Amino acid sequence: MLQHSTTLVVGLLAQLAACKHSHGSSMNHAVFATRADNQSLGYRNPSWSVADRVDDLLSRMTLEEKAGQMFQDSIAIGTNYTLSEKTPPGYPIDLNSTENMVGEKHMTHFNLLSPIDNAGKVAGWYNLLQQRALDTRLGIPISLSSDPRHHEADTFGASLSPGVFSQWPESLGLAALRDPKLVETFAEIARQEYLAVGLRSSLHPQVDLATEPRWARIYSVWGEEAELTAELIVAYIKGFQGEEFGVNSVSTVTKHFPGGGPVENGEDSHFVYGKNQTYPGNNFDYHLIPFKAAIKAGARQIMPYYSRPIGTEYEEVAFGFNKGIITDLLQNELGFEGIVLTDWTLLSDRILFGLPFPARAWGMEDKTEHERVLKIMEAGCDQLGGENRPELLVDLVNQGLVPETRLDHSVRKLLKEKFLLGLFDNPFLDTEAADKVVGNPEFQRIADETQRQSFTLLSNKNDLLPMQKEASGSAVYIEGLNQTTVEARGFKVVATPEEADWAFLRLAAPFEVRNGTLSEYMSFQQGSLEFKAAERARQAAIYKAVPTIVDIKLDRPVAIPEVVEQAAAVFGTFGASGDAFLDIVLGEAEPLGKLPFDLPRSDKAVEAQKEDVPFDTVDPLFKFGHGLRYSKA
Repeated sequence: MLQHSTTLVVGLLAQLAACKHSHGSSMNHAVFATRADNQSLGYRNPSWSVADRVDDLLSRMTLEEKAGQMFQDSIAIGTNYTLSEKTPPGYPIDLNSTENMVGEKHMTHFNLLSPIDNAGKVAGWYNLLQQRALDTRLGIPISLSSDPRHHEADTFGASLSPGVFSQWPESLGLAALRDPKLVETFAEIARQEYLAVGLRSSLHPQVDLATEPRWARIYSVWGEEAELTAELIVAYIKGFQGEEFGVNSVSTVTKHFPGGGPVENGEDSHFVYGKNQTYPGNNFDYHLIPFKAAIKAGARQIMPYYSRPIGTEYEEVAFGFNKGIITDLLQNELGFEGIVLTDWTLLSDRILFGLPFPARAWGMEDKTEHERVLKIMEAGCDQLGGENRPELLVDLVNQGLVPETRLDHSVRKLLKEKFLLGLFDNPFLDTEAADKVVGNPEFQRIADETQRQSFTLLSNKNDLLPMQKEASGSAVYIEGLNQTTVEARGFKVVATPEEADWAFLRLAAPFEVRNGTLSEYMSFQQGSLEFKAAERARQAAIYKAVPTIVDIKLDRPVAIPEVVEQAAAVFGTFGASGDAFLDIVLGEAEPLGKLPFDLPRSDKAVEAQKEDVPFDTVDPLFKFGHGLRYSKA
């Protein structure tokens, strides 16, 4: 079935791309225009080579204009899809106005924070943004990026809910299916949806390895096994960038170099208590395997993580400040020649959700902002993420601490990317085509099929599943499911387990709620992998009262032996709809997933693991690759 889906989507992609370009060209001339005083300049001439166009533009840029290219901050859509004059209502962090960043600071790279609930209107806003950029002295177009948007997770600063995009399982769900061609199909579809609304850079794939089960960022990686991640990431990059990087591509930002998985005690380095990365098993090189594959596959950009390495040969400063990591390892040893984009907010303290959010300058906490920028430049990074402080870099050049040629080295890479993407020659979008492309029925059909197949059957006592279709008339007790969705399948929903013939529980994975902290507001799920005693007792009463089918979302490798022991059947899933769950339970689709990591038996077992070593939990509940199949149709 997936092979047929791939053929269909490739054909549809070609049709949609043709539609996009035919409409976009006429819109360029009819509605928008660039400044007349820069139209005759060499870099505007599409017959010139990209190298010559970059050289010509770079030679015309002021120091301030160069510095502006080297900062990428977040941007939001203004009220009624206008250019934002101030932070729109409801945003937890203050953002500079579009006019300030584009018109005054000469910035042209932005990460879109806003939801995409109407593709055509977002495309219209994007056209306004591009027009404002083209009205500047040199008319350098905007490059717009995004965190992942095709999955269920919505974690501030890491991922966004799909809105009108097609909705797929998380990358862990794709990894559970072990199918590179499917990964490429997903990436091709995501590329078309990105292109339709002007997103030209994906702040992903995240190729960190899940060797420390408590880490909050595991939900968007590809599992614990380095070779599987490497294989799938090659297909992912190909799908987003295409066979040849160019006008129909979306640039990929592979992260977080040199692998963010082995954080000390599983604590995430967004926060002060998680700043350290550790290698007790001396397994540093294992985490480089996916990055080597990504570089070989043509990855355009790489992002280092916030963490600082502890107990290694490298300086104990965060990877974005770390010359040994960026220049010596990534660029010189591994041969990466692309753009190095730092993770967000390494320089400046901010307020987030009303709470202090210090710069993630781990190992550089006592340094000034100027000293931090200097350290990042010396490390070999090309662009600073989550910052809008180009004046700091201008100061360093004027003080003779950073040569202007150092800026030229990075700006040349950044401008080359824009030219190759075709932004100088065709920056505008067709708003009608955007509505036709984004979330179209064929894309969502393939996404729904993938959701169903990614279900991973962990246990199935007495071959209970799939349920006989006659059971759809039974009484069911439900949690985590929409009552209307369940009743549409013929079930009668009841209020208590005691009234039911069956119970269907869709459970979130356990985690520690750290009340009043930024990790709570940002929805980072970290800490313990076990359910608390009260929740265990509550669930146990349900399991005792009625045969129960459990679906637990595996955003981390949870420790749930009591659930497997007491429930009639247990699924692990990675982001799927209630309809997909019912299709699987009723045998209308087959669960094909295999675990992308070991499931530990307890927190104690996890605490005994080495953060950097895969598959070293003692007596795992289920091992990597576990996944049952139905034995009856």
